[in-house]
Amino acid sequence: MEQKIKWAMNDLLGKTAKVSINFLSQKEIEKVKKFHESFPEYSRTPLRNLKNLATHLGVAGVYVKDESYRFGLNAFKVLGGSFAIANYLAQCLGKDISQLDYKNLVSDETRKQLGEITFATTTDGNHGRGVAWTASRLKQKSVVYMPKGSSITRLNNIKAEGAVAYITELNYDDAVRLTSENAKKNGWVVVQDTAWEGYEEIPAWIMQGYGTMAAEALEQLQEMNVDKPTHIFIQAGVGSLAGAVQGYFSSVFGEERPQTIIVESDQADCLYQSILANDGQPHAVTGDLNTIMAGLACGEPNTISWNVLRDYSDSFVSCPDWVAARGMRILGSPIKEDFQVISGESGAVTAGLLATIMTNEKMKEVRAKFGLNKNSKILLFSTEGDTDPEKYRDIVWDGKFPANE
Repeated sequence: MEQKIKWAMNDLLGKTAKVSINFLSQKEIEKVKKFHESFPEYSRTPLRNLKNLATHLGVAGVYVKDESYRFGLNAFKVLGGSFAIANYLAQCLGKDISQLDYKNLVSDETRKQLGEITFATTTDGNHGRGVAWTASRLKQKSVVYMPKGSSITRLNNIKAEGAVAYITELNYDDAVRLTSENAKKNGWVVVQDTAWEGYEEIPAWIMQGYGTMAAEALEQLQEMNVDKPTHIFIQAGVGSLAGAVQGYFSSVFGEERPQTIIVESDQADCLYQSILANDGQPHAVTGDLNTIMAGLACGEPNTISWNVLRDYSDSFVSCPDWVAARGMRILGSPIKEDFQVISGESGAVTAGLLATIMTNEKMKEVRAKFGLNKNSKILLFSTEGDTDPEKYRDIVWDGKFPANE
């Protein structure tokens, strides 16, 4: 099997009118952030300034947002599910989310007005755990379906949050369809972080939820006297997270936005394939989507985020599993005084890619095309910790998935 990193510049950039990103503007995301701040568990996750790694790679800065600290759930996904569920409940109450906070939503009066609602989703682990956690906190119910091959540890973590949860015999995209069908039959509310025709409102809210992480990162960079990053490497499954980060930074900086590199697993590289097709349309990839990057194992792009990425992102990269494994080892074994970042398979692929681009002479052309040099200040998002501890140790301690350049 081919083990090479594949990349493509976005030839569609600037050729057509750009889709609106107003829903990801600073003003909108500030509202989202305010809602998240109302949870008793809220605190900003750390932004790690890896100075020694930056020196080693020959760049001006490497900054890693460590989402393993998010709400005690070891991953960023809860930001999207919690905001979408809250927005749905606000709509049921005939209110704007800015009029509600955590305390309002868990009050007996609100509970009486809403009755019992069941939220359903498909997940490889982190999103479902976030939905289950939120439903439980807001005194509602949840049902979670997982694709075949999902981690038992992740399944048990979801059940521990009070959800009814199953591992199916389907790939991710087929499991999404199953969730949708069962929700229709049972009157459940689908909270899915991908969009399709006729299902766009909740996925847009989920993307807005992820904006809290982007807003915190920019705030923290500016506290470090970095006005803005020159580059953002952001991983993508269906593209909701990537679209949220891209949309937020593009709305803040306009034409001066950082250069953004979208990073996928080569087993589920629907966005990369869509860019190669060069027709402006999203394209799916099919099959088992068999990658260690479980959070990125999605074959069909979110239609909302695809439009954002197509119109604002600079380049797209398709990575074999060894790139993610390298990133996990790099972040887990810091140089000198740099902070350790415990980063799972989907969280670390961008670090592995950046290190490979900067240290491998075969990637000289990529460095030049991406504009990576001694003045580059690079922002990365480690979106999960060791959400499957056994797999984490297999890779970081025992050397599974060695580099194969």
